[in-house]
Amino acid sequence: MAGKDRQITLRFLAEPSDQNFGGKVHGGAVMKWIDLAAYACAAGWSGHYCITAYAGGIRFVKPILVGSIVEVSAKVIYTGRTSMHIGLDVRAGDPKESERYLTTHCIVIMVAVDEEGKPTDVPEWIPSTKKDKRLRESAIRLMEMRKKIGAEMEAHVKS
Repeated sequence: MAGKDRQITLRFLAEPSDQNFGGKVHGGAVMKWIDLAAYACAAGWSGHYCITAYAGGIRFVKPILVGSIVEVSAKVIYTGRTSMHIGLDVRAGDPKESERYLTTHCIVIMVAVDEEGKPTDVPEWIPSTKKDKRLRESAIRLMEMRKKIGAEMEAHVKS
């Protein structure tokens, strides 16, 4: 039901096919898992099909070893009229142990769309805890920074 579940955790087993030339999990595989979790979170919150509008601030903190269990946790940290900012943390560890270490974190912005592919309204998320209020404020600050960066990037894309 839309507007009820604001977070989800997906789990994957890092397979040999996810390996890069250095023997660790390829960043592209991690980014795919992030996109899948962001979609599942946004679709669950909005009750609509969602598309990725932005993925940024991705920070690879530690490598993931092949054979690790990987947990991608996603949660809504801000809602606009049709968009949702999803905060994501990726943790990994030996599947035989319960400890997981942070490997990656980022923010993804998803937009809910209707049957014709047009943006559609999403339920508003209102933070209630201090931590959630800080997350929302951080998302707003990052939104302002992206606007400034976007304006600067215009000089690079126009001839």
